[in-house]
Amino acid sequence: MEVKAKKALGQHFLTDLPTAEKIADTISEKELSPACGPEKGSVWGALPVVEIGPGMGVLTDFLVASGRDVTAIEIDHESVEYLGKYKKSIKVIEGDFLRLDLNEITPGEIALIGNYPYNISSQIFFRALEYREKIPVIAGMLQKEVAERICSGPGSKAYGILSVLLQAWYDCEYLFTVEPGVFSPPPKVRSGVLRLTRNSRTELGVDEKKFKTVVKTAFGQRRKTLRNSLSGMISAGSPLLDDPILKERPERLSVDQFIYLTKAIIKF
Repeated sequence: MEVKAKKALGQHFLTDLPTAEKIADTISEKELSPACGPEKGSVWGALPVVEIGPGMGVLTDFLVASGRDVTAIEIDHESVEYLGKYKKSIKVIEGDFLRLDLNEITPGEIALIGNYPYNISSQIFFRALEYREKIPVIAGMLQKEVAERICSGPGSKAYGILSVLLQAWYDCEYLFTVEPGVFSPPPKVRSGVLRLTRNSRTELGVDEKKFKTVVKTAFGQRRKTLRNSLSGMISAGSPLLDDPILKERPERLSVDQFIYLTKAIIKF
């Protein structure tokens, strides 16, 4: 039995075993570089794994071989049937990750990984962000430009909404590039593998919805200065209008500066 890749689902099945093993290793004990203490690497390396979009299970095999408990979430019924028949050692859930409740799927913390569908990868990461206290490490492969955008810092042209909102809670590393030839069918773009590890931030110190609104509004007109792009959010006569930060464009601001800006907008 072989599963046919479906264009509507953005499926491109990874066929190269060394690449699959290298991706699986991004959440193993030997690869993790702990950001929050020397003991964290071993903790993350032992976490149960939730894999998104396993397809025919090429990555899954290496996750299972590492001795981890693996739960696969797959929306394609044909893939679910294949996994149920040939990958007996994993738990398979048929459904849309964007609509599932991770707390109902598995208790406690997990490591999240996948060869993410390119057409919804941003949505997947925003959804994972809602479970940030449950997911100390996220890794996997997505379109190279999106992976670079997530990991880019202030001052980069790639730095944007995804970068700020994810970096507020995670340390983001771009690990390596994957060429189209290792997929069936080959995508028209290159792929990038990244790893996000939960940072030490426990709260923003400001309303999170307001923070998201400020970030999205600022980058909605990224060529303009913040004074212009955020003019509708700043009250007339506000002391913030004299702050030099408003002379900057959004791609120049760090996460902490966006937090500061949000606090100032709410205050005044």
